[in-house]
Amino acid sequence: MPKRMKGMLRLGFLITLALVAVVAGPVAWKRPDRALHVATADVAQTLCADVFVSGLAPDRAFAENIAAEQGMHILLPHLRYTVDTARRQVTARWHGRFTSVATYYPGYGCALPAMTPDAATLQAARKAASTSTAPAAPIINTDPAIVAALARAFAEPASGPRRNVHAIVVLHDGKIIAERYAPGFRPDTLQLGYSMSKSVVNALLGILVRQGKLDMQAPAPVQAWKAPDDPRHRITLDQLSRMTSGLALTEDGSGFDPVSDMLFLQKDMAAYAAHAAPRIPPGRQWEYTSGNTLILGGVLRDAVGGGAPGLIRFAHRELFDPLGMHHVLMEFDGAQTLVGSTRVYASARDWARFGQLYLDDGMFDGRRILPAGWSAYVSKQTLDSLYGSGFWTNTGTEADGSHIIAGMPGDAYFASGKNGQRIVIVPSRRLVIVRLGSTLDPPYFDMRGLERLVNDVSAAVALPHE
Repeated sequence: MPKRMKGMLRLGFLITLALVAVVAGPVAWKRPDRALHVATADVAQTLCADVFVSGLAPDRAFAENIAAEQGMHILLPHLRYTVDTARRQVTARWHGRFTSVATYYPGYGCALPAMTPDAATLQAARKAASTSTAPAAPIINTDPAIVAALARAFAEPASGPRRNVHAIVVLHDGKIIAERYAPGFRPDTLQLGYSMSKSVVNALLGILVRQGKLDMQAPAPVQAWKAPDDPRHRITLDQLSRMTSGLALTEDGSGFDPVSDMLFLQKDMAAYAAHAAPRIPPGRQWEYTSGNTLILGGVLRDAVGGGAPGLIRFAHRELFDPLGMHHVLMEFDGAQTLVGSTRVYASARDWARFGQLYLDDGMFDGRRILPAGWSAYVSKQTLDSLYGSGFWTNTGTEADGSHIIAGMPGDAYFASGKNGQRIVIVPSRRLVIVRLGSTLDPPYFDMRGLERLVNDVSAAVALPHE
């Protein structure tokens, strides 16, 4: 798998490797029990989010986001799940032995038992969510070129994995010019961003940089690294955000990797990631890992103060509320650290508003939210990767000469999450395009379809002199 998309697969390899280990028995050098607990935790948390946050029917959620996973046919004969609407819980069980439960908390999201939010966090989350407003009807664009662009993006291929596109929103010059939703989805439906959440962490860091509370080029203020002779002491916030920390935090979706352990089995994810050993000196090599983002989540928590309630209030006051993002949820781990690698929800319109902030270089309605030049900073290529800082970029190529997004406009950059969650920003066209769905065709999640959508819409809004 190309290194640029490393870590974006999850359950298929996990199941296969875990079951091989089960067959190998007690002599297996890796622990299948942990991998299978990761698998059931993933299933429970995924279904909880789909059913109780996004409002999907359980059978549809299971078919789109679980059963269609590569390798799932091995697990399905013994996989059972139950949805308890009264308790707002989803239980996933494999072979009657490996069991995980995820619980939905209104205004907050879904949590596994080790991540159960306390009363203060729930109160802050519910208060923030109470600002939600009723959405207007979807914006319908009658331009044949726009209509055709969205229709092509939603169309299912004749063969192969389904696209399962759930929502597309197009902003041009800061205004919604078109949107389309799959049945069961509305303009106010909250949808999990998966790794687009990393871009939200980037924005919160940017706000603290603007306020003079953090410096991206300074050593990261991580308690576990404070000793001057600790080789991790030199790791900067920039290196964490650009995935060049050099820490041994491999993310391969196998269920045996440190990130799988971190996301599903650890109560204090930031501390777990921060204790990873240095693999190579920082700044020398790019390796995509959600562990870096969880360390940044711990930095955010400590810089803002007040634990999860403090960060909820900060994020809404400084970012979400000014942008009009009134349909947003954030989940935290058991140590009140934002799970900013994967667990931020927003409506398609709100994801688009977030993208517009970057298109406008951190300005909104005359107010500076992010530092001047922040958009250029996040879209600058990191080493030989196609990654910037919390965003993927469309400049340069990887060391192997590949460039999977070469078909987009040259200045495009984007937030990206598993299963095809994307916010594409095209400064030359004054465009922001959001595409959300359950597209299980790793490792690229319908990237070619995304390129076509961006190019179709770009052509439709071409400037008059062009």
